[in-house]
Amino acid sequence: MSTGPDDLDLLEVGRVAKAHGLRGELELAFTTDLVAQRTATGARLWIGDASYVVESARPHKQHHLVMLAGVRSREAAEALRGQPILAERIDDPDLVFVHEVIGLRLVDQHGTDHGEVVSVIDNPASDLMELADGRLVPFAFLVEVDGGTVLVDIPAGLLD
Repeated sequence: MSTGPDDLDLLEVGRVAKAHGLRGELELAFTTDLVAQRTATGARLWIGDASYVVESARPHKQHHLVMLAGVRSREAAEALRGQPILAERIDDPDLVFVHEVIGLRLVDQHGTDHGEVVSVIDNPASDLMELADGRLVPFAFLVEVDGGTVLVDIPAGLLD
């Protein structure tokens, strides 16, 4: 019995940007910090209803050029253009995923509740947790996600 995408705990980790060259290489735009794990030879990625095994990958500008088993022509690569890339969740208790903090209360090291995290904004230095009142807290200050709270250790004055 084969395992389909609905049977797995998959996360969106990026998008297929475009085809590259004539032999089926894809330019992938990742939205994960775990690019090395997602582009390792033998890693499995889901695009549409099919799974693909990474045969090779290399950085290219802000993206990665990736050869997937079964994609051998520009036409096959073009058919995947714009589609989301899914991958299995990596089981690591130290990892915090963006969707896990949205809706939680942000509490600092002094026990002060600063409100609900309503979104996460992509930022090159550190993703930013946006609070309901518009204040921003860099993910770099996150200490722990505990139940319904995001615990942070922030510098004095950051949220004043």
